[in-house]
Amino acid sequence: MRLSNARDRFVGEFTFPVECERVVDTLGDVEIEGLTNDPETVGDVLDRTDAEAFHSADDLYDTIIGSISSEYVGRRFYDDRGSNAGMDIDEVSF
Repeated sequence: MRLSNARDRFVGEFTFPVECERVVDTLGDVEIEGLTNDPETVGDVLDRTDAEAFHSADDLYDTIIGSISSEYVGRRFYDDRGSNAGMDIDEVSF
């Protein structure tokens, strides 16, 4: 499952509120697509949380996004508002 499609899938699969256990029983084995060779499943991600229930598809989606491993994050520590921490680059101001 692509993260961009996750919210729509949650809406189609569940009536909210829904227990975390039901989500894991229904979608726990579904792999989340990413740039990693070792994809995580919905169950893997939810096992790292202490969530018991979700009140909406947005609530479930936000929990997944907040708990997914760093391999699913784009450029870590990137900041387009100034210099990038840890990078030795001369800033140019226009």
